[in-house]
Amino acid sequence: MPFRAPVNDFRFILDHVVGFSRVSGTGRFEDTSPDVAEAILNEAGKLCDEVLAPLQRAGDLHPARLENGRVRSSPGFAEAYARIAEGGWIGMAARPENGGMGLPMALATAVNEMMSGACLALQLNPLLTQGQIEALEHHADDAMKALYLPRLTSGEWSGTMNLTEPQAGSDVGALTTRARPNGDGSYAITGQKIYISWGDTDFTGNVCHLVLARLPDGPPGTGGISLFMVPRNIPDAKGEPGVANSLRVVSLEHKMGLHGSPTAVMQYDAATGWLVGAPHKGMAAMFTMMNNARLGVGVQGIGVAEAAYQQALAYAMERRQGRSPIGDGTGRIVDHADIRRMLSTMKAEIFAARAIALACAVATDMSRASDAAEWTARAALLTPIAKAHGTDTGIEVAQTGIQVHGGMGYIEETGAAQFLRDVRVTAIYEGTNGIQAMDLVARKMADGGEAAFSLLEEVEGNAEAARVTLPELAEDLWGAAETLRETTEWLVAQDMNDRFAGAVPYLRGFARVLGAHYHLMAAMAEGGAGPRTALARVFIRRLLPEHGALLGQAREGAGDLYAISPEDLGA
Repeated sequence: MPFRAPVNDFRFILDHVVGFSRVSGTGRFEDTSPDVAEAILNEAGKLCDEVLAPLQRAGDLHPARLENGRVRSSPGFAEAYARIAEGGWIGMAARPENGGMGLPMALATAVNEMMSGACLALQLNPLLTQGQIEALEHHADDAMKALYLPRLTSGEWSGTMNLTEPQAGSDVGALTTRARPNGDGSYAITGQKIYISWGDTDFTGNVCHLVLARLPDGPPGTGGISLFMVPRNIPDAKGEPGVANSLRVVSLEHKMGLHGSPTAVMQYDAATGWLVGAPHKGMAAMFTMMNNARLGVGVQGIGVAEAAYQQALAYAMERRQGRSPIGDGTGRIVDHADIRRMLSTMKAEIFAARAIALACAVATDMSRASDAAEWTARAALLTPIAKAHGTDTGIEVAQTGIQVHGGMGYIEETGAAQFLRDVRVTAIYEGTNGIQAMDLVARKMADGGEAAFSLLEEVEGNAEAARVTLPELAEDLWGAAETLRETTEWLVAQDMNDRFAGAVPYLRGFARVLGAHYHLMAAMAEGGAGPRTALARVFIRRLLPEHGALLGQAREGAGDLYAISPEDLGA
């Protein structure tokens, strides 16, 4: 079955689950009426279905390659990228004064998820540009904004993020790339960066690299890092790509998946760059881009999950094996209980992860539109959950999709395995999911858990409202929310290493409770009877119970982990 963008699901969640009407009710986004939102989602869905989805296998079978120092993209990618750019989809959330649409992040998030499900390898390119646009909007000087933002927003130029070095992965402060003043306001950037997605392309006029480097007076650690704009071609007096900068793609990584997306090793040899923001404040500027990308990567996982689910469902509807014990026993594997369990779980997981991501986007929009501290805190709290749980969902659903296919899932020709190979990296880049969980229990709990408790008040209020219509499901959610509240109270009282030891199960337990919350809202929106109510029952009765074991792990602390020595681990 060809991929079909789940437009109706987005409309339902935005209208009935995450409160998008609050966003369209603000002055900043008042033009985004329900009709406008629907038109945007429909047009994006057509682009995904008709233009991007047919390239999914092409990118895998005909990878990007390096020829004479330049990247050559997979067949059809250049034409599809042109359609993305022409439609204004790169600048969806960018400011109108720079050529952007100025749309809410909630709609941009929905469109990015659809594009990810259609062709993740290509969608990575505009996602990185979107993050760079936001970083420049917040931190660049006026001259840099005027030169770069219109071209990035239109898709004429593309952007990248350069953090990682061979010796500096998660420990970004260990980087050795240097920046020395040239005396004319520019800097000479020297060093090597690895894992640079879309470090070069043959379908944009320029590639704009945001590079972290250390000035001569930069102190050790992250506090001494600065951010620089280093374009592939140095713009001339008219702003057109001029002479080639002294940088090059050394090689492309040979990856498990995402073959259509070139991941480059970049070498900078006194390349000309310009400072973005203040000296030694590069991490703050880069985090603007990274936070944008973290939500974007979360929905990449959900998009791939949707595509894997659609293919597994189509296969299960057609494949015949044995005689099922229901109905007339036609033998379609979709009628076997275990296959029904897998498909129902896949669909329920996707809905929950999608709702969490869109709730995060709505909080971001409300923060931007109202500058309210509580919305800023809500967006910050939900970002690591959306990233980690969205990508975990992508991996688990893609893996289950292979299982639904049985032996055929292990055969590359079906395409089922590609979803898992492509999505696996999303749990690693833009901060591993373990780091997301550590961020949740550390920075996002620096308020003593206030933002988390505020969200739990809403969850329990929803459960209370549902007691009459769906008492059993409401009671399950209420109890789970109370367990999460107690665990959060315990967590904020612990030292940091005890928090870190339980961070991953805590984040997953939190996501289980939030997923149940949004499923219950969906069930209530359809009156407590219908397909969404049936799906809510699957999630709340079968998946929510995991929260107890997960939050129990979160409360164990670090003692037992350090009781096992490295030597014991190797014994």
